[in-house]
Formats: sequence, C-alpha cells, structure tokens
Amino acid sequence: MITIDNLSKAYGRQVLFDKVAFKINARERIGLVGLNGHGKTTLFRIIVGEESPDEGIISIPRGYRLGYVRQHLDFTSTTVLQEGLKGLSEHERHQTWKVEKILSGLGFSKSDMQRHPHEFSGGYQIRLNLTKVLASEPDLLLLDEPTNYLDITSIRWIERFLLTWPHELLLITHDRSFMDKVITHTLGIHRQKLRKIEGDTEKYYAQIAMDEEVYEKTRLNDERKNREIELFINRFRAKARLAGLVQSRIKTLSKHDQKAKIEKIKTLDFAFRYQAYQGKFVLGAQSIRFGYQPDTPLINNLSLTIGARDRIGIIGRNGKGKTTLLRLLAGELTPDYGTITWNKGVSYGFFEQTHTAHLLATRTVEEEIMSSNPDVDRQKARSICGAMMFEGDHALKKIDVLSGGEKSRVLLGKLLVTPLNVLVLDEPTNHLDMQSCDALLAALDNFDGAVVMVTHNEMFLHALSERLIVFQNDGISLFEGGYQDFLDRVGWGDDDLSNPGIQSNNHRDEPKFSKKDLRRARSEIINERSRILKPIETRMTQIEARITALEKENSGIISDIEKATEDQDGKMIAQLSLELGLREQEIEQLFDELERLDATSEEKRLYFDEKLREIELSP
Repeated sequence: MITIDNLSKAYGRQVLFDKVAFKINARERIGLVGLNGHGKTTLFRIIVGEESPDEGIISIPRGYRLGYVRQHLDFTSTTVLQEGLKGLSEHERHQTWKVEKILSGLGFSKSDMQRHPHEFSGGYQIRLNLTKVLASEPDLLLLDEPTNYLDITSIRWIERFLLTWPHELLLITHDRSFMDKVITHTLGIHRQKLRKIEGDTEKYYAQIAMDEEVYEKTRLNDERKNREIELFINRFRAKARLAGLVQSRIKTLSKHDQKAKIEKIKTLDFAFRYQAYQGKFVLGAQSIRFGYQPDTPLINNLSLTIGARDRIGIIGRNGKGKTTLLRLLAGELTPDYGTITWNKGVSYGFFEQTHTAHLLATRTVEEEIMSSNPDVDRQKARSICGAMMFEGDHALKKIDVLSGGEKSRVLLGKLLVTPLNVLVLDEPTNHLDMQSCDALLAALDNFDGAVVMVTHNEMFLHALSERLIVFQNDGISLFEGGYQDFLDRVGWGDDDLSNPGIQSNNHRDEPKFSKKDLRRARSEIINERSRILKPIETRMTQIEARITALEKENSGIISDIEKATEDQDGKMIAQLSLELGLREQEIEQLFDELERLDATSEEKRLYFDEKLREIELSP
C-alpha cells in the first residue's frame, strides 16, 4: 500500500495540486484522469522519484517495487528476447516463455524476437521497454498512455492482461473504453485537488458534476440568505428595540464563509465546417497497388468507393499499411498501379501526426491557423485558437515552444478553418486527454460529410464506424458493417484467443481448445444470446409501440373531454374519463412490464458477455 499525504506541486504560478492525499490499496487498479497539463504525468514522476514535490510525504513500504515504462531507450543485448529477459529476476532468467508470451501479445513475431532491438521503430522499442516492466511483475505498475504505442490487437491483449494483474496498477490513458474495462477505481485531478472513487470514469465525472451542482446551489442560496441578513441589518440598524437582533445577525454574517463562484474549466469545444456536396460518392479507387519494396506490396489490388456520408474505420496491426493507405488517398503518395479519383466538388482535409513537422517553427499558433485559408480573418482565427485551448496570449505562442500534444491541436485547428466534406484522419486521438477525445467524437458524429479514419480506439470504432477496411492476415479487405459486427462475425483470430497471463509455471502451456473449437464455442454462445434476447427485445418493441399508440389516443380523449366540458355534457365527460382512466392504467402496467424486461435483458446480456470473455481468455 502507498500513502500520499499533504502533497503539493507547482511550476511558478501554475499550481498542479495543493495539499492532496490518497492511498493505493492492495490489488487496486486505478485510472488517473484529468485535463492535459493538470499534472497526471507529474504525479507519476513524483511517485517514482524522478521529481520532488514542493511539500508532502509519499510513504512506500520497504521492498515495494515500482514498475514505470520510461521513454529512454538503452538496449545492450543483441536480440529482442535477450533484452526482454532483463525484466526477469535472476532466478527466473531461464523462464523465457514468460517474456515470449508478453512479446507475442505486444506484436513481436518469433522471428522478431531474434532481431536486434535497434532494427525496430521507436514505437516497438517502447513496447520492448514495456515488456521488461511487465515481466518484472512490480508491486505497482504505472502506465502512462500505453495505447499510444500499440495497435488494436495489442491493446486488446494488454487489456485482458491487466484484468488478471495480481498487484496494484496506476493507469493514464485517453482511451476511455480501455480504462473503464481495466480499472477498479478512478482517481481524478480536478481544480488542483485529487479525488478517488470506486468505479469507472463515468461514475467519477457524474459525481464531480453532482458535487459542483450542489456547491453552486449552496453558494447561490448562501448569497440569497446573506442579502436578506444585510437587508435586515440596514433596515433596522437604527431601531434600539431591535438592537439585539441586529447584532445577532451581524455576528451570523461574519461567520459565513463566502463561497467563490466555480470557474468554468476550458476544454476543447469545436465543430468541423461542412461544405455542401450534392454527389452520392466522393472517391473511387480501382485496383490500386503500392509497396515501398517492389516485390512486397503493402496494398495489393484494392478497389474502393467512398460515399458522401460514409463512416469508414481502417483497422489492423501497426506496420501493415494503414497510414500508407491514407497517404495514398490524400495524394501524398502515388500508387504503383491503379487509380484514385476524387470527384468534382470534393474538399477533403488530411490529419496525420507526422504533419507537425510541416508546421513553421517561427509562426505563432494564430499565424499557422490563418495560413490554412486566406479567407479567414484574425477574429475567426482567434476563435478557432480558443476552441483549441489557445486562448488570449496563448494564441501568440511560437510553434517551436509547443509540446507534441499542443502541435496536434494546432493541426486539428487548421482542419477547422476550411469548409470540408471529407475528413481523412490518422490516429487523431493521440495526445488528446479524455475530455478532448469526447469532444472530438461528438464533432465527428455531427459532421455531415464522410469520415475515413485510422484509429485503435475501440470506443470511436463502436460509435462511428459503419464500414471497415481491415488489414489482417497479410491482406486487406472491405467489411460492410460496424465494428461490433466485425467482432461477432470475424474477430481478431488467434490474437484475441491467446492467454495473456504470465502466472502459469508450465512453459509448455498447450492450448486447451483448438482454434476451430473456440470459434464453434463462441458461435454457440452468440446464437444462444440471440435466441434468448431476441424475444425479449421484440416484446419490448411491441410494448413501446403500444404505449405510443395509447398516449396518442389519450391526447384525443383529452381533447374530447375539453369539448364535452365546453358543451357541459356531463354524461360524455364521465364516459370519456372512464375510458381515459382505463388507458392510463394499461400504460402504467406496460411501463412496469417494460422495466422488468429491460432489467432481464441487461442481466442476460451481461451473462453472455462474461461467457464470451471467458472464452477469449481461455488458454
């Protein structure tokens, strides 16, 4: 257990947290949330000793081991596997299966494990650092945005791995769905204070909103009472007979602490500008092929049509060609064979993380925004700067002093300047905090044009994707359907079904079920779920339709009663009132039945979800 007491940290006038305290208890998996720049990573660095607090105490038991994935890359072994083995204790060095299992889950193939670490990209080198930390099985595992370096299959693997983590976990991630699946508690940095609750991020933010609503109501009520007291004092101050009451109220007023009005915390709040487009399709690609090496094409014989309102998710492992496909569509690369044609009248915007290098270091944020569209004046540019959280003088910051996350916000701001009818986005959620991701998701959902997006964020895929381009099994295919349809009908194969744990002592760990058996078992559960839930959902739909019909009929009856009242027709009023009462009674009974069915449906759904999860975790 770690205890943090009376902790404060500030940089100049910017206070991150002020006299905060919390505990990390045994086996708690805690998600740390808060806006970018509010101190999440700083708190991590203080806990592991890389920074010092201004004041406060951190109590860590003797022998308690911390595991923190550092960005510093220092590899001395000649192979990935040998480097990974450094994470094991001396008496475990012979248990190579532990490291192999983690490396495999994080996307390294058998042949990759025998390659030199320096042959890999920075993202894979960070994965190797992560492997060493996971293999060491620390008492407290601290993960800061681990999904930034992982592809979708590795994210799904580590999600299951962390669900079986036997010790403590402190996690920072912008991926809300990933965090909510893993954590047992939420710890939030909010208004320079820390608050920890049991439950997921939704429960935490609901609690914060409720607390602030109560605070604001109390503040307004206190102000009203104080005004009443002040009015009484001023009115009767000169009345000798009421001097005692006046003095009593003066004392009461002096004891009241005046509550400060809650300042609104600035978060991203924006909308993409839409340029009207009348066509049915925006792009056609025919038999395109592309490869950086002539004999090994990343993309081969792909044909694709994009509709004017399409929501297309591009998914798959890293390094398989997802970003390359976007660059082909955006015209930054030319296919070796085939054609890509944007239709007349299409205006598209392309967001890619590496485009931060295209920002001019000598420009201000405001100048960079204005450079994207000559029709945008300074006032409009300032408005967009504000939406991207560069308010006031912050819009005059030079690009070369911005962090990576701030530069990504500038790139998003440049997309907001020009009216578009197609958005082409490559991992737009990286470097955004959780609230900013929510704002981006809402903006994309409200955009009237087409969205083509590479993302590993399953919340975005579930919420937006209606079609998928899938890089899988060394190929590329189109999937007509949403992400849940893809998981139900296709799935990620062996990547999802491998056992993520490292607790076993048997390095032979043969599969308990064959791939065919697992697929069959999964299919049987899905069919059973459909058989049980479909009649319930059908009945719920019937009830909703009946309630709607009855309420419509009641509106007519109420109108008839009003007319009968005007006509002073007592007999008709009685008859219609009886009829109205019977319908109201039926509606009440239907609502009771609907509530019972909804509870049953949710219970059954959770049961089948758990069954499917057990299969996915089967060795």
